[in-house]
Amino acid sequence: MDTVEEEFVEIPIPIPSSTSSSSMAKRPCPSQNPRMELENLLYQFLSLSDRPSLSLDLSFENLLQSMPPDTDLIDRALKMGSLLLDAAKHSSRKRASNHNSIVWPLPPDLTFKIFSMLDTQSLCYVSAACSFFSKCAKDPLCYENLDLTTLVPKVNNAVVATMIQRAGKALRSLKLGVVPATACSPGFCQPMVSTIRKAIVEAPNFSWNDKRSRQGRESSVLTRCCLSPLSGDGGAPGALLRKLHLYNIERMDSTSLCGALSACPSLLDLEIVGIHVELRQTLMSVSANCHLIERLFFESSRTGRDDSLKAQTCSELVNNCPNLTSLSLRGFKLHDCKGFRKLKYVDFSSSYSITGNFLRNLGNCNGGNLLEVLILRDCMHLKEMEVIRFLTAILAGDFKLLMHLDISNREGLACEADWYHRCYSSNNMPIKQVLEARPDMRLVAEYPSEGSYAETFDAEMNSDISLQFSSPTSDGSIFMSTSESSYNSDHGSGNEEGQDAVIYGESSDEDNNMNL
Repeated sequence: MDTVEEEFVEIPIPIPSSTSSSSMAKRPCPSQNPRMELENLLYQFLSLSDRPSLSLDLSFENLLQSMPPDTDLIDRALKMGSLLLDAAKHSSRKRASNHNSIVWPLPPDLTFKIFSMLDTQSLCYVSAACSFFSKCAKDPLCYENLDLTTLVPKVNNAVVATMIQRAGKALRSLKLGVVPATACSPGFCQPMVSTIRKAIVEAPNFSWNDKRSRQGRESSVLTRCCLSPLSGDGGAPGALLRKLHLYNIERMDSTSLCGALSACPSLLDLEIVGIHVELRQTLMSVSANCHLIERLFFESSRTGRDDSLKAQTCSELVNNCPNLTSLSLRGFKLHDCKGFRKLKYVDFSSSYSITGNFLRNLGNCNGGNLLEVLILRDCMHLKEMEVIRFLTAILAGDFKLLMHLDISNREGLACEADWYHRCYSSNNMPIKQVLEARPDMRLVAEYPSEGSYAETFDAEMNSDISLQFSSPTSDGSIFMSTSESSYNSDHGSGNEEGQDAVIYGESSDEDNNMNL
């Protein structure tokens, strides 16, 4: 039987019109221009795409058979195909971006303005939509207000550095850290102090596999150096920063925080929650570097165990920060500080040592006339007699701007002689007289029923939960939280059945969202 020898078919290569004689006269010889030679060869090669695939397959197979067995022709073909694919995709994206820039109806300045109004996460989504949007989203104005808070650890130092670098000197606000999901609903008793493990476990809509994979993941944990980019580029990013909110960054220490504050001389709003830093050292750094500060919110990560605040530190804070009008020091071991007569908002919730003597100073020498909100909830040493004196001062005409007063205590108020003896009733206080004289005031006085207070205070350091009310955030919302307590001796002495809890005054929804 005769065998039929396969005939090699030569595929003619069409010559593009651009290489015609009339055209070539205007262009240099390809041999004299390697780039043009490559472009012509590429054009001729791509013209083969119009040929049937069977013809190309047969031609490539015949070429392989004519080569030595150890040839790398297949690898070279695969590499060439990959390079062509990447080049085609890049050119396609570039053309699409050019098309989007042409058909996009808004001018660049208005586009930057709209993008700057997006939250940080939405801005990242927009940036990934197309190359044109990605270029627009790189404008520093788009990163003026950075909100990098998350429900679980997702943001690391590299992300923070990139965002701050993009913002540059346009940076005005930075929020960073882990905010528990339960703290995102204002008006309810929710935790703000949290740990990374707790945040992962309690995160909603988070699968168990995701939770396991994120626990202990170093790439998703902020370290003590996360704020160092504020000092970069000659201190430009932090120079005009107005707002800095930090939540539950477990690896942050006092040295790193104070270093960051030294780079923020224009800071107006500072909020620190659940960070293991010393109160005295932080306040000294604020008074030394942030003379324009107006709002200071500081919630201890270990309630009642930081007793570092001294009278001299308070005095320096008052003298060096004359614009301070909102002060919240929650969960610290405070003493009766003096000199805060320009404050409009005061929150010393869960203070361990404060007795209420400072209330007398607020009412003297025309002090207290600016005070609008005072929260002394669960101050363990707060004396009933001091509260009565304060309410009497209100009846006498002091504190005319006071609109919200919280003197609740789940362990009862301390007696004058011995704070171990508690007062559980509000009958001795002129509350009704105050409400009659000031019907526009909201007064909160919640106390447990008599006998619910545990007398075993020697075990106070072993407790875990403490009810706290936080100050309104800068956007006007109110968070309420539970945090670690060093003095809670009876978990059953809160607002439970049988408790004599009364909220006096108006109780509209606006009370849960006070905007000061």
